[in-house]
Amino acid sequence: MAEAITNETRADTEDDALLLATPFVQQLIRQLRAQDTHGTWEGKSDLQLLKRYILTPEERRAIPIMGDPDPETLWHLELFYNAIAVAIERETGQMVSPMMKMSHEGFGRMVLIAGRLVVVNKQLRDVHRFGFPSLAKLAEAGGKFLNEAVEMIRTYPAVAQYGA
Repeated sequence: MAEAITNETRADTEDDALLLATPFVQQLIRQLRAQDTHGTWEGKSDLQLLKRYILTPEERRAIPIMGDPDPETLWHLELFYNAIAVAIERETGQMVSPMMKMSHEGFGRMVLIAGRLVVVNKQLRDVHRFGFPSLAKLAEAGGKFLNEAVEMIRTYPAVAQYGA
């Protein structure tokens, strides 16, 4: 039994290492570390920094269905989309600007724009419950936005260029 637990833990660690190496997750970690101007998080691992984005089903159930997002949640939401924007820029060479419009109740929209091209358009709701059930789901969501945006820029390069 102990061997099975050890093998499962090893597999989780290997999976986490692969997920931490993805371009989106790497950029999200950079965004978080850049915010630490006083070195408070210097001793924290990358997984510890990303913990704020992971909500287990039990943690999600503990959050009321109706509620206003707190400033820290909005900040983490912005960092999530900023990481996508910078990852898109690194992949395509096109500057990407995030724009968010949010009501005090946690409903709104996030768009990422390259030139005149909207590369991400996400309707947001229940932002006070923003999070993902696992690191894999976090990496998958960010990677999906990244891949779709890169494909869109490559499909419409003239629209994505500034000054076009």
